[in-house]
Formats: sequence, structure tokens, C-alpha cells
Amino acid sequence: MRRDVFTPDHEAFRKLARDFIEKHVVPEYPSWEKAGQMPRATFEQLGSLGLLGTAIPEEYGGAGMPDYRYNVILQEESARALVTLSTVRTQLDVILPYFLAYANDEQRSRWFPGLAAGTLLSAIAMTEPGTGSDLAGVRTTAVRDGDEYVVNGAKTFITGGLLADLVIVVARTSTDPENRRAGLSLLVVEDGMPGFTRGRVLDKMGCKVQDTVELSFDTVRVPVANRLGDEGAAFGYLGRNLPQERMTVAVGSVAQARAAVTATIEYVKERKAFGTPVASFQNTKFELAAMSAEVEAGQAMIDRAVLDLVDGELSGADAARVKLFCTEMQARVVDRCLQLFGGYGYMMEYPIARLYTDARVARIYAGTSEVMKVIIAKSLGL
Repeated sequence: MRRDVFTPDHEAFRKLARDFIEKHVVPEYPSWEKAGQMPRATFEQLGSLGLLGTAIPEEYGGAGMPDYRYNVILQEESARALVTLSTVRTQLDVILPYFLAYANDEQRSRWFPGLAAGTLLSAIAMTEPGTGSDLAGVRTTAVRDGDEYVVNGAKTFITGGLLADLVIVVARTSTDPENRRAGLSLLVVEDGMPGFTRGRVLDKMGCKVQDTVELSFDTVRVPVANRLGDEGAAFGYLGRNLPQERMTVAVGSVAQARAAVTATIEYVKERKAFGTPVASFQNTKFELAAMSAEVEAGQAMIDRAVLDLVDGELSGADAARVKLFCTEMQARVVDRCLQLFGGYGYMMEYPIARLYTDARVARIYAGTSEVMKVIIAKSLGL
């Protein structure tokens, strides 16, 4: 269906992204999967082309174009090539907004040039063992000691944490028994700070290129100058970025579902069963027709929500609706696509198998489908 989301400038960016992915990502992707991470050199290549700094002000080496549609294009072009740039997506869509919104002038001068150039990698450490989605239950502490905070605690499921130079840590700087959401702050812990250690690299079912680790903080002394925003205000900061974070997951879900349908169409045209191309069977046609309609419905939701997000009008409830529908749709579509591959769909040498395992987490991270339903229900007055 016709899309009216992108301008000629966006399409020029798309061509640049597509060329880079085809030349520098696709050939290396199998080795990245085996290594369990993207190499730092790839971030620097992306930075040198200006693909990481679109939202960063020009005085710090960026393009000064804070337009979420550029991030959407990177996801769409990755999915089109049957690869993912998961840690790039996390840095641009989830982490960078906190730096852009809350860094002061000194912090911007210190960190923005490296973030734009791809020489500084970042992660955000929210989730803790045993807390899951309950951010109000954060137990990592940060006790003020003069011009420093002393940080103690542990975090888990941290995307990009293996190579991160800067980790935004959600820590409790004070406690209010009557308001669990109060007293949380954002502190930037830097690589090499004594007491900051990386634990296990977690062995996931999917998203193999996206490194996910455990982090620990043992009496880490973090300068007050590394605090983002006001002390005790982090819960509100985290809530304000959730619509974009959830949109990011939904954008990837639709793009990957579309890629699955495209790959399946190509496969069933070539594959024969009982001497006849699988594409000629009525069931194959009906299945792919239904999946195409589902993908287009998800795309329509995405495009409307992207424009609302760019205009600053996307509500938390609408972001939840989009994430719920698109991630559940992705699960249905990829599962049915894999079925049309037959036994070969279960083999990891076929991209559909990776699309299947990668899809499962979309209904979990950035808020589970169940959490999305709770948010939507509240917006209905229920």
C-alpha cells in the first residue's frame, strides 16, 4: 500500500543505509552471529557515514535532524536484507534520547562527538534480577558522598553492555516508603571505573548478534557530574521515553514480518512438492494472501504512529496498542511462514529460522504483551 511517511531526504538516507548494509553487513553477518556481537569497527563505519548522528546537534558532529523517521529507515533496511542492527537500534532509539533530553552542556561536549562518530558505545541498565518490568522496585543504590555517588547493585539483560563505554544506570538515590517511584536517578557509569564489572554474556534463544550481559557495581564511585538530569527524577524520565521505545520494537516487528513474507514467497516459487511448485497450491496462496493483509495492517498502524511520534503527539496508550498488535502479528506471520518452508524452515541455515527465534522476544521486552493490555485497558477506563 502507498506510504506517505518519508520525504526525498529520507529516501536519500535510505539508499545510503541500504548500500552500507548490503556491502558491509550482509557478508559479515554470519561471523557476527558466531561471535555474539557486532564489532566496534562497524559502529565507527556507521558513524563516519553520518548514520548514527542524525539527531545529534551539528556542533557535536551530528546532522542536527532529530527525526525518528531516520531510525525507522535503518530498521526497515536491515530487515529487508534479513539482518539486524540490534545494538545500533538500542543506542539510537532507546539510549540516545536520554542524552539528548537531559545532558547538560558540559556532558554534551564530553560525550556527543563520540556518540555521533561511533567511537563511544552506550547501554542502559534498568532491569535487575528479580524485578523484571517493575522499575519502582530498583534496588541498586547510589549514595551521595561529596562530589561523587557510591553505586552498589546488579543489573541483568543489558543489551550492548559488553562493549559499552557509557552505561546509563538507574539507581536509587533516596527512598520514600509512601512512593516507590520517587528517588530514582540516572547515573552514567564509564568503562574502567573501579568496581564496575561485566558478568556473564547471556546465551539467548534468538537475537544472537545483540550481546546481552549481566553488570555489577561494587562501590563504584561515579562523579555527580555524570548524573543525567535532576536527582530523584528518573522514573518520570523513563516513562516519557517509553512510547518511542515501544514503537521501536513495533517497527522492527512489521519490517521483519514483511521480510519473512518476501522470503517465503521466493521459497515457495522454487520449492516443489509432488512435482509441483509449492506456490501453486491453494493453501499456500491463501496463507500468504492473509499474511500480506496482516503486514499491511501493521504497517498502517506504524506509519500513523510514527507521524504522531515525530509531532510529539503519540500517547502511551497508543504506543501500547501499536506494540501489542504488531508484535503479536509478527509472531503469527513468521510462524506461518516457517510452516510453508516445511522441514527446511527448522534449519538455521535458512533465514526464516532466525526470523522465528528473533521474533519471540518482541512480545516481552519494552513491556510484555500483558503489560500493554493493562495500559490499554486503563485508557478505556477499565
